[in-house]
Amino acid sequence: MKNLITRTLTGIVFLAVMIGGILYSPATFGVLFTVITALSVWEFTGIMNQRGDVSVNRFINTVAGGCLFVGFFGFAAGIPGGSAFFVPWLLTMIYLMVSELYLKRESPLNNWAFSMMSQIYVALPFSLLCLLEFSGIGSEQVHSSQSGAWLVLSIYVLLWLNDTGAYCVGSLLGRHKLFPRISPGKSWEGSIGGAAVCLAVSQVAAHYFPVFSPVEWALFALVVVVFGTWGDLIESLLKRQMGIKDSGNILPGHGGMLDRFDSSLIAIPAAVAFVYVTLT
Repeated sequence: MKNLITRTLTGIVFLAVMIGGILYSPATFGVLFTVITALSVWEFTGIMNQRGDVSVNRFINTVAGGCLFVGFFGFAAGIPGGSAFFVPWLLTMIYLMVSELYLKRESPLNNWAFSMMSQIYVALPFSLLCLLEFSGIGSEQVHSSQSGAWLVLSIYVLLWLNDTGAYCVGSLLGRHKLFPRISPGKSWEGSIGGAAVCLAVSQVAAHYFPVFSPVEWALFALVVVVFGTWGDLIESLLKRQMGIKDSGNILPGHGGMLDRFDSSLIAIPAAVAFVYVTLT
């Protein structure tokens, strides 16, 4: 009972911070996702360092991830000199490569690989959200100065609804395992149920936020659902390989940052690509 209360309270605070941070202003969006990016990279590198043959610099990788996000933010927002944060990101990446020449660690190749992965797998997807936040997409069709922010939020709403729908339908009707080798709890029935919920919600979004046609909204929802499911499975595989249940404990009752954002790490790049292919 105590764990349920903790999980519920954490979930409420998490949703309030996410929704408020995304919608309140571009500045709060930037602060929110800079923190999320940094914490996620810190957590990822900590997990990788549990391997006996890996020793990556958590602090420098975390700083690099934050710089990458801020660089994208400044570039996408058109802030004079904002993209200059790409320079410290490049310098930190160069340092992480060159430093292995002198540190005489057991497996420099592994350290390089997981340092790069912390940026590509974790920091880059969050950074790509800036391309939606400041895209101006929907400004002619939707009477809102924050159409980009609503589009960012729609990715997370679809992922949350997919998780909820998949859990409810899977609990009631789940018989056929989706990926038993990696995630025994997921079923085909649950995945279809989650997708159906998202498709229904996408048609509501098409009415109130007609940046896409109803068909395009349905396709957008499917892209988020499919790639989000793969993102979830990828993190499950990562944790299975590392022999851990949760990626961390920063969110009481919910695990770590990667546990909460695993789906979005793959869904965001796919969603951004869909938006730019569809509307440009």
